Parts: sequence; C-alpha cells; structure tokens
Amino acid sequence: MQNFDFHNPTRIVFGKDRLAELDQLIAADARVLVLYGGGSVKRNGTLERVLANLGERAVFEFAGIEPNPQFDTLMRAVELVRQERIDFLLAVGGGSVMDGTKFVAAAAPYDGNAADLLGHGFAGLPVTEALPLGTVATLPATGSEMNMGAVVSHQGGKWPVMSPLLFPAFSVLDPTLTFTLPQRQVANGVVDAFVHVVEQYVTYPANARIQDRTAEGILKTLIEVGPITLAEPENYEARANLVWAATWALNGFIGAGVPHDWSTHMIGHELTALFGIDHGQSLAIVLPSVWKARKNQKREKLLQFAERVWDISSGSEEERIDQAIAKTRAFFESLGVKTKLSQYGVQAHQIGDVVSALEAHGMVALSEQGDMTPEISRAVLEDAFSD
Repeated sequence: MQNFDFHNPTRIVFGKDRLAELDQLIAADARVLVLYGGGSVKRNGTLERVLANLGERAVFEFAGIEPNPQFDTLMRAVELVRQERIDFLLAVGGGSVMDGTKFVAAAAPYDGNAADLLGHGFAGLPVTEALPLGTVATLPATGSEMNMGAVVSHQGGKWPVMSPLLFPAFSVLDPTLTFTLPQRQVANGVVDAFVHVVEQYVTYPANARIQDRTAEGILKTLIEVGPITLAEPENYEARANLVWAATWALNGFIGAGVPHDWSTHMIGHELTALFGIDHGQSLAIVLPSVWKARKNQKREKLLQFAERVWDISSGSEEERIDQAIAKTRAFFESLGVKTKLSQYGVQAHQIGDVVSALEAHGMVALSEQGDMTPEISRAVLEDAFSD
C-alpha cells in the first residue's frame, strides 16, 4: 500500500426529512447565498423547503448554474457574493451545482484573475482561503457532496479544481429528493459512480485490501440497485443505497494508498465539451475501450474485478477479462446508456479533434502509469466509435 493522508471533514446528514436541520447547521447570523441550476428544484418544491428552513437569515439566490458549470456564469455568482458580503454558500442540486459552488467559494476571496485558478489540475489550487459551503444533494452521481474536487468548463475545456478548503462543511442527503429525477439522469449517475470506483480500483495491485473490498462492495451495490431504482423511482431503500454508494465512490477513502487512473474521465470530458454528450454517457463510451487497450497494464486487477464483482472464475485469463469488459458494457446498456461514439452522431473524422483537445489541455500522459499517449487515446476512441 502506498503512503497516504486521509482527511474528510464533511458532515453527512442522511435520510428522510432532514432539511429542517439546516437551521442548526448554518450560523444564525450568516449571510447565505443559495445556488442552484435550471429550475427543477423550484418545480419540485425542494428550493421552497430549503428557503423556509433557513429562517430569518439574510438569504440570496443565484440560479442558472448549467450542467458542466461555465466559468462566466460562476463569475456572476462571485460578483453577487462580493456585492452582498456573502459568508456562506449553499448548493442545492446535483454535481454541477455543487462543483460550481466550490469554484465560487475559492474565487470570491481570490485577489488575482480567477481564470488563473483553472489549469492546476489535480495539483491543487494556489489559494489560502475559501468561503464555507454546504450542499443539499439532489442527484446521486458525482460524490461532490463529500470531496474537495470540482470540474469547471471554460473556453472549450473542462478543468479540474481541487483544494482541501473546498470540502463541504455538511451535506444533506435525503434520497426522497431524488425521486423525481428523469431516468436519463439517474442512469448517468449510476455510470458516473461506477466509473469513479473503477478508476481507483482497476489499476494495478497495491495490496490495499480494505480499499479493494470496499470498492468491490460499492460496485456490486450499484449493479444491484441501479436497475431497481430506474424501474421503481420511489423505492426508498434502493434509492438510499444508490445515494450512499455514489457518495462513497469518490469521498477519498477507496482511493487512499492506491494508484488512480482518470484517463476515462479526462477523455470523456473532451467528448462532453466538443459534442455535448452527457458526462455519464461519455464514460460508458470510453471505459470498455480503455480496458481493452490497457489489458496488459491492468491485467491483475481486471482479473480480480472479473472474479470478485462479476463472479467470473472460469476460462483463460484473456477470456475472463473479455467477459468482464462485456458484462460491464452490458450493464451500462441495461440502464439505457449507449456505449458507442457513433450512436451520438459523432463522425469518425472528429476523433482527431478529441485527441487535439487532449493535447491542448495537457492531457498527454494519462493513466496510472503516465504512459497513455495521445496515440493510445486515439486507438481507444477508434475502438469506442462503433462495433
């Protein structure tokens, strides 16, 4: 096992009817900015309940954070924070709203050009302060409710934003708030959580048995409850397990002391930026082809994944790996998520645009071993294009 530090300060408030506790979670004299997206939290009553439970505090609203939150939009929120002397941010929504709120938290007290906060990747932001924030999560997918990371879109790219200062102080996870989500969003969320896990697990062995067994448990849970929560949107137990699985997929625990491979996410980000493909859909397209291209580098963990997650224990090594990849693809497709690039209207000649974007954004040494070149990324995309 590799050396690691593990620290996660986020308080999780989980279960039904917990919004009333917002009044105890935020200082009574706080000036609060509630940030949200396109209006679904208004239509389903969640925003009204949040505002009611903030009591007599000075409360302001910022609406319109997009899927794949845009830098320019977030900077308008930063202006409001500064103008109204906001001292607490509350994100109400899914991963994009939470990610955008984290960026606002870092950018609002920053003295320099906020665009300079983009481009630091996983190295962390050069900031010494950030506004405190909390979240009311309405979509199980990204794990942003319990981690220090975000992704912000700007000038055609998607930029990781990381800092220990961006852990939410608390996150309210009420599975009933997710009951009205469209099936497409739920399916994308299951895929996103699944891929978060395997990019910390299907790498190479580090003898991290606790992390491995936890990762395998999350994956098996997603396989079990994903189809149920799609078929039965108000099945509380299934949805509760999905919400908690998505949180644990990326709260730092299973990634402690083990190698990571975020190449599927980085390639997927470019597909979203260039073609508007949903984030979860982009991951379902890329992951099987990454594994096919990286069989030798990932062999031991792919075999472990095949046996422990998919119960595949017979056949040659090659056959077991191929079965595991096929089962993973079939799982994504069973959720209604297409897994080939051509199914989203992308043309073969546009693969070169994706590779160029990876190079332009500095994503030229992807993978857990830093050896996944642009040429390999091209081969991955060509394999992912069509059957």
